[in-house]
Amino acid sequence: MTITRFCETRVITSINGHLPGPKIEAHQGDTIVVHVINQSPYNISIHWLTPWADGPAMITQCPIQPGNRYTYRYNVTEQVGTLWWHAHVSFLRATAYGALIIRPRHGVKGYPYVPKPDKEETILLGEWWNADVVDVEDEALNSGGAPNASDAYTINGKPGDLYNCSEDHTYKMKVESGKTYLLRIINAALNTEFFFKVAGHNFTVVAIDAGYTDPYETDIIVIAPGQTVDALMIADADPGLYYLAAAPYESDIVVPFANITTRGIVEYISNSSASNCSELTPVMPVMPVPYDFDTAYRFYTNITGLVRSNSPAVPLEVDEHMLVVYGFGLTACRPSQTKCNATIGSIAASMNNVSFLFPTKMSLLEAFHRNEPDVYTEDFPDKPSTMFDFTNATSVTNLVTTKATKVKKLKYNSTVEVVLQNTAVIGSENHPLHLHGYNFYVLAQGLGNFNESSAVKSYNLVNPQVRNTIAVPAGGWAVIRFVANNPGVWIMHCHLDAHLPIGLAMAFKVENGPTSDDIVPPPPEDYPKC
Repeated sequence: MTITRFCETRVITSINGHLPGPKIEAHQGDTIVVHVINQSPYNISIHWLTPWADGPAMITQCPIQPGNRYTYRYNVTEQVGTLWWHAHVSFLRATAYGALIIRPRHGVKGYPYVPKPDKEETILLGEWWNADVVDVEDEALNSGGAPNASDAYTINGKPGDLYNCSEDHTYKMKVESGKTYLLRIINAALNTEFFFKVAGHNFTVVAIDAGYTDPYETDIIVIAPGQTVDALMIADADPGLYYLAAAPYESDIVVPFANITTRGIVEYISNSSASNCSELTPVMPVMPVPYDFDTAYRFYTNITGLVRSNSPAVPLEVDEHMLVVYGFGLTACRPSQTKCNATIGSIAASMNNVSFLFPTKMSLLEAFHRNEPDVYTEDFPDKPSTMFDFTNATSVTNLVTTKATKVKKLKYNSTVEVVLQNTAVIGSENHPLHLHGYNFYVLAQGLGNFNESSAVKSYNLVNPQVRNTIAVPAGGWAVIRFVANNPGVWIMHCHLDAHLPIGLAMAFKVENGPTSDDIVPPPPEDYPKC
C-alpha cells in the first residue's frame, strides 16, 4: 500500500489496502472464516485464536510465503468484547493489524453493565517508523542491540497534529451531549505502553482482553501492547473540542523511546448552528510523565473481574507450579548466526535462563501432531537453575543464556499456576506477557521478589482479573492460573516485539484429551509449507 505520512510517500505492508486493516465483527457461537492471500514480498502469518490458525510463525504454522494463501477458521466461544488480529513474530505488525469485535450471542441484548452505550468507537493505538520496519528489525538483530525507536505514535493509523505535516492526519470522534460511548481501545504498538486520556472526561472500564470487569471509574487508562480495554465515556462536558491523547509509559529509564504524544479530537456536535465548535481550540489533557510508575501500577492492580451466575469458579487445586524468571542476559551467538562465536556476547532475553529458539524444520504444532523428534525438547524448567536476588542487578552471578527450543508438557485439563518474576538484569522493565490459546486469572501482583508465604495471603480467588496479556510490573511479579483444556502448542511471550526475536518466550505443549472433541485435528489441506 502506498501511503503518505509527514509529507513523504512510502510503501507499507497492509491488509486490504487499509491502515488499520478491516474490523471483523461476529457473535458468540459464530465461525469466522478469513482467506489470507499474501501479495507482499515477505513471509507472513496472522494471529487468531485456535489450533492451526493461531498464527505465530513456526509455533502453530509455517508462515504464508509470497504468492500463497491460507484460510483461517476461528470458532467463537464464550468471549465477548474487544480482541484484535495482527501479523505475528515480525515488525510487519507495525502496519498489519485490525480489530476483532465479539458481541453477545444472537438474541442477547446489551452488556452486563449500566448504562448501555448509545454508540461505540474502536481506537487502535500504534507506532510508525519513517524507515522500512523490516530494515529496522534486521539492523537490530544483526547488531545484537535494540531497534531504533519509532518516529511517531498513531491513533487509528493517524499521528495527529502535534507532528509536522500531520494536521490532516488527525483522528476525529464526534459526540453528542448526554450520550454514552463505548470506547474499544487496542494497543497495537510494537514496543510502547500508553497512558490514554480524554480531556474533561472520565471512563468506566467494563472489560479487559474481552473479559468483563467490575465497573472501574478512572480518568486514565494504561494499556500495554497486546492488551484491550473496553471503557464507557459519557459526553457530559461543556460542548466544545477536547483532545483524546496517548502518551508513552516507559518503565525503564535507559530504554530509548519517542517522548511525544499522539492525539485526536473529540468534537461535540449539535443541530444548533450557535454551538458550532469548529473554530475553538481543543482542550488538552494533563498527561503523566513517561516514568509515572505509580499511576500505571495503580491502574493495572485495581481492576477486578465481574462475577456472574454462570462465571466459572477459580480452580483451587493446582497440579503444576512454575516459577518463570525472565528478563535480559547475554548470549554467545547473535540470533541470525548459525555458528556460535563465544566472543560476541549479544543481548538476549530468556525465561528461566532459556532463550527461546524458533524451529526452522517445521512448526511446533505440526511436530506435536506428527510426533516428529528433534524439533523441540520437553524439558523447559519449572524454575531457574540459579536463584538470586532477582530485582537487584548487582546480585547477578550468571548473565549467559542457553538458546534452545524447549516446551513445558502439560496434561489435558490440568490446573497450572505460574509465578512470573521480573528481573533487573541489564534493565528492569514492565514486560507485557501474552499467553496464546488461553485466558488466565491474575491472582496477585507485587513488587520486589516473590515471597510465597506472604503473597498467597493476597491471592484474589473470588473476582480476579481475567486476561490474556499481563503487564508484569517492572521490578516485580505476577501470579497467573489457568486450566490447560485447549490441546496444542501455545507460546507465551513478551508482547514488546523487540524482545521476542531475542528469545523472551517459551511454549506449553498441552496433551490431547479423552474425547474426539478434545484432540488437535489434522492440519487443513492448505496448511502452509515451510
